[in-house]
Amino acid sequence: MEQLRIPTRPERRFIDESLELREWADVKPYFDALRDRPINDADELKRWLFDRSELESYVSEDFAWRYIRMTCDTANPDLVERLNQFIAEIQPAVAVYGNDLDQKAVTSPYLSQLTDEGYDIMVRGMQQAIAIFRDENVPLQTELQAEERKYGAIAGAMMVSINGQELTLPQASDRLESTERAVREEAWRKIAQRRYEDHAVLDELFDRLRDLRHQIALNADFANFRDYMFAALGRFDYSPQDCFAFHDSVAKAVVPLLTQLALDRKQKLAKTDPHLSVLRPWDSKVDKDGKPPLKPFATSDELIDRTIACFDRLDRELGDDLRIMRELGHLDLESRKGKAPGGYNYPLEEIGVPFIFMNATSTLRDLVTMVHEGGHAVHSFLTRELPLKAFRNPPMEVAELASMSMELLSMDHWDVFFDNPEDLRRAKRQHLESIIETLPWVATIDKFQHWVYENPGHTIDERRENWVRIYDEFADGVTDWSGFAYYKEYWWQRQLHLYEVPFYYIEYGIAQLGAIGVWRNYRLDPQAGLDGYKRALSLGYKAPIRSIYEAANVPFDFSADHINELIRFVWSEIEQL
Repeated sequence: MEQLRIPTRPERRFIDESLELREWADVKPYFDALRDRPINDADELKRWLFDRSELESYVSEDFAWRYIRMTCDTANPDLVERLNQFIAEIQPAVAVYGNDLDQKAVTSPYLSQLTDEGYDIMVRGMQQAIAIFRDENVPLQTELQAEERKYGAIAGAMMVSINGQELTLPQASDRLESTERAVREEAWRKIAQRRYEDHAVLDELFDRLRDLRHQIALNADFANFRDYMFAALGRFDYSPQDCFAFHDSVAKAVVPLLTQLALDRKQKLAKTDPHLSVLRPWDSKVDKDGKPPLKPFATSDELIDRTIACFDRLDRELGDDLRIMRELGHLDLESRKGKAPGGYNYPLEEIGVPFIFMNATSTLRDLVTMVHEGGHAVHSFLTRELPLKAFRNPPMEVAELASMSMELLSMDHWDVFFDNPEDLRRAKRQHLESIIETLPWVATIDKFQHWVYENPGHTIDERRENWVRIYDEFADGVTDWSGFAYYKEYWWQRQLHLYEVPFYYIEYGIAQLGAIGVWRNYRLDPQAGLDGYKRALSLGYKAPIRSIYEAANVPFDFSADHINELIRFVWSEIEQL
């Protein structure tokens, strides 16, 4: 077997090899040098862009490690302070210089001579950033980021006691798969109550975030924060109206199937539990046929070993990506007290080897999270040698195509997790059913965000009422929340994205559609389907989103007809299982 080649950080050509970022003064001279450097021809402009990319990649990776270490241990005040120091002291200065450097680049008379693939996309992004930049927003964005980070600390501290054992919420959530209804009801009640105990604190935090975000939008001459974020996120390929069309299409094409799944669940559970007359919120995760929860792994070491074996089946190179991450210690997978919620793959711009963070216990959901984040990691590896940072940072509609496609591409190889063919069948069916569940939830969160920021002066009561209205629009209509309306009214507070990365959610829906297309291609011709997937990801952000999807041989389309076609394909696959 060929020896694993561990990547190293490329040699620096512009900044010092021993540079250590302790304070803004450590990197300011490099930003000054870029701002003041004369550019006399196209070659000098290209060298300037490469040097800027090197500096910004270094700064980006420094921030990444501060964020990673803080989320791994939110109770450590030193780690929290190091992150906050960057946000308060370094990031604002970088933002101001970034605007100056963007203007220097786009006003260069030699810019039109840079005709290599990708430069037009990069320049388009710079022009957009210049258009929305305002000096008065720099301190507001600093304040906003400090407030956003409070959500992780609040959620990470949430624990529940069950049978005398202190559990994180992800650990307690495993009990929602218990075949004993009393066990899962107790877990659901305790989790919901623990979240509810902080609902007022989280409401107050969200009000502060909403107000800061709205002021930033007004300062940048936008009517609301939604319109500002469409510009800030570089959504050149679709509009708010397209999002509304997505909401409507999901309501028509997917929600009826969601209701059908819920009715089927209710009927099957009633066969194994004669006392079950209504479907309750704590009945949504248990196996419908009364079988014990799937356990695809027991430890985090098993999780990574089996994921590597799964990726090897697709392409040895993909398995090696994860081996490299393991070798470099770029994995933190298990759930524990004080760890921030959720999961992510964080790109590390200098070395090009990302970091995967998650809160695994031992569930199928954890398996899916691992291959999802592994898809992001593969994307980082496929773009790590692109010469400019701008090329290595595709929009989230593309990033999530990488991860959500990997969920489906890897699925036929999940036998590495399940020796029993029946368990494998159950795992595949549960995951495909989760797609039917995911699209309505994406539409719910996205539509809620549109309402929140279109109505920035709303009260807490109005927010609660409109959340329930929107939630019910995309819910199955079978699950009975009687007696727990007060929990349902704050169900949105579970969603980290609303607090930390506003308007980053519709991407999951768009990418889910693309991922179904990638998977369908793979089913027709595995090698061609995988090649298209890798070809698209390798583009990074050197082409528009639509062109990247086309490289994967899937349309960038979320019309009602297209969604219906894809969902019917998924439904047919479910029926075959």
